[in-house]
Amino acid sequence: MINFLPIAIGLRYARAKRSNHFISFISFSSIAGLALGVMVLITVLSVMNGFDRELRQRVLGMVPHATLWGNPELEDWRATAELVSKMPDVVGVAPNIQAQVMFQSGVSVHGAILNGINPEMEKKVSIVDENMASGSLDALNDTRFGIVLGAQLAKMLRVQIGDKVTAILPKANVSIVGVAPVLKRFTLVGTFEVGAELDSSLAYINIQDAAKLKRYDEDSVEALRISFDDLFVASSRIWDIAREVPGQNRVSDWTRTHGNLFQAIQMEKTMIGLLLLLIVAVAAFNIVSTLVMVVTDKRNDIAILRTMGLTSSQVMMIFIVQGIFIGMLGTLIGVILGVTLALNVSEMIAGLQTLLGVQFLSSDVYFINYLPSQLKWSDVELIVTSAFIMTVAATIYPAWRASKVEPAEALRYE
Repeated sequence: MINFLPIAIGLRYARAKRSNHFISFISFSSIAGLALGVMVLITVLSVMNGFDRELRQRVLGMVPHATLWGNPELEDWRATAELVSKMPDVVGVAPNIQAQVMFQSGVSVHGAILNGINPEMEKKVSIVDENMASGSLDALNDTRFGIVLGAQLAKMLRVQIGDKVTAILPKANVSIVGVAPVLKRFTLVGTFEVGAELDSSLAYINIQDAAKLKRYDEDSVEALRISFDDLFVASSRIWDIAREVPGQNRVSDWTRTHGNLFQAIQMEKTMIGLLLLLIVAVAAFNIVSTLVMVVTDKRNDIAILRTMGLTSSQVMMIFIVQGIFIGMLGTLIGVILGVTLALNVSEMIAGLQTLLGVQFLSSDVYFINYLPSQLKWSDVELIVTSAFIMTVAATIYPAWRASKVEPAEALRYE
């Protein structure tokens, strides 16, 4: 049967006003330190989650989750696309022809990746249609040799809707006049903007125009771009698809092309989380000094309780309860402040930028111009659990010292 007397005494000690103001100050600093550490940890992890989400939505929204490549062309791609679309977890399939080109307009020259696409099917595997800054992706069907450029690429080339852009392929064209590079002029029909480096390195044309540019048959494609309902299954599912599709085909997925970027973010989140957790640990172990002084201050009370029949374990429980109360109060305050800040940090930073007239995140330098935040309750649960474990650990030594107080020794001079 649980004896609630030690718990009641421990809570009474935790709430009682102290004659020793220094002990009260140390107790307050422990609560404040825990609250500050938990608040900062929740807020920083939420901001890291926000950056991870933005990168995932923007970059992986434009980059295919997986690609099935032909050798060099994909045989009977329509039948293959129908087969792939029926496989588990696949939500979209689109044909693709890709080339690395140099774009020239006036005196400006910039390299980029040129993608030949079917505009309707591309909408199932890419967010480019949702992020058109000007023009329309469907204009690729209406304009012969039309092109859609990233907004930053169009800015570097100094072109606007209706202007001409020349694509230079790194492929020799042998004719009676000699060897010359493959050149083709395109009309700009739209620009897209996702706020990432892809704005300066991607371009789209109609897949039939791309086939002519690379001298394929009109209905030929090089690859199928595949989108899954969960991008983290792409690396395993693409191999299942490769085994089902006939022919000597190659496969790739986003973990090979952009996996290092997301691994870096996860590592940074882990390291920052561990470093900030040390703040919580320092605050939690301030409870040690608080309880040691409380035990010294309450030696007479402990001796009296022992003479009244309390066991050593019950005395130990009194101070464990007191320490846990201090720790949980600080953690609760930190969680409330941290969750509130994590949910409103984007608006608060935007307001601060307006007030000070300073742009903390410039779109010219970073891929976004605001501070994103995504609160995950799993992070909050982990933080609260860690704080609780450290709080309990911090109470053990002072509580053990209290249990070793000898009543006769403590009351000798009273």
